[in-house]
Amino acid sequence: VVKESFRLHPPAPLLVPRKAEADVEVLGYLVPKDTQVLVNVWAMGRDPNVWDNPTKFEPERFLGKEIDVKGRDYEFTPFGAGRRICPGLPLAMRTVPLMLGSLLYSFDWKLPDGVVAEDLDMEETFGITLRKTKTLHAVPVKKRA
Repeated sequence: VVKESFRLHPPAPLLVPRKAEADVEVLGYLVPKDTQVLVNVWAMGRDPNVWDNPTKFEPERFLGKEIDVKGRDYEFTPFGAGRRICPGLPLAMRTVPLMLGSLLYSFDWKLPDGVVAEDLDMEETFGITLRKTKTLHAVPVKKRA
């Protein structure tokens, strides 16, 4: 669930800018030396050439696969790769599953009265980080013992 969430909603839509150290060809395009390059991880996570049903939330797509978030698998690099990988990666990979697990264990969840899941606006607004255009309101319901 965490990997699929990071695939669809990376912490930042664009990685830190890089500069080409030499002329290089990428997918048939020439990138001249000293060109500033931005990696759009948001688009990579939705690439239909890499992912089946790229806009659908399917956590099971990662079951039995060795794809990790550490930048070794370039189709999935929500935290960047190499020397410039996000220093917050270890913290995120420990706290996100812990927080998600705690919230799911402690509460049941529902939408506010009168709201149905099909009507939710899941559009995102781009910036330094991604955020939902319209705030999602979820109501925690205390679980019965």
